[in-house]
Amino acid sequence: MSEAEEKIRQVLEPILTSMGLDLWDLEFQKSGPKWLLRVYIDREIGGGVTLSDCERVSRDLSAALDVEDFIQHAYTLEVSSPGLDRALTKPEHFQRFSGSTVRIKTYQPINKEKVFKGKLRGILDTFVKLEVTEGEIMAIPLSNIAKAQLEVEF
Repeated sequence: MSEAEEKIRQVLEPILTSMGLDLWDLEFQKSGPKWLLRVYIDREIGGGVTLSDCERVSRDLSAALDVEDFIQHAYTLEVSSPGLDRALTKPEHFQRFSGSTVRIKTYQPINKEKVFKGKLRGILDTFVKLEVTEGEIMAIPLSNIAKAQLEVEF
């Protein structure tokens, strides 16, 4: 996480806590000629995120960042839910969605493969446990995960 993202997180977390929301992820990056601040929020207890939640967080965060005034660039602020096919980026994400179907792409091949799909079986130390076939659980090092996201099942 960059220094700017860490400062933004410090401003954002008390706002989210007061609303009963959690920070899922945030990105602050250059997108073409402009900067983009994307904030993904979630509600672990009591249902999902509403449009009203996103509007309130956007309004309150924008006001707080204007007061703090440490962002040197003009930027666009986007606040949203991480979605049904959300990216899993933190150890607690893997634990929370244990039992869900996920797709994991690795930096380095494991048994000559770099893409795995299966049931998430949690996390142990620095390894994600993934059941790729019934009864076959593999351990993927967190450091080798390039991308992990939930698979939407209908």
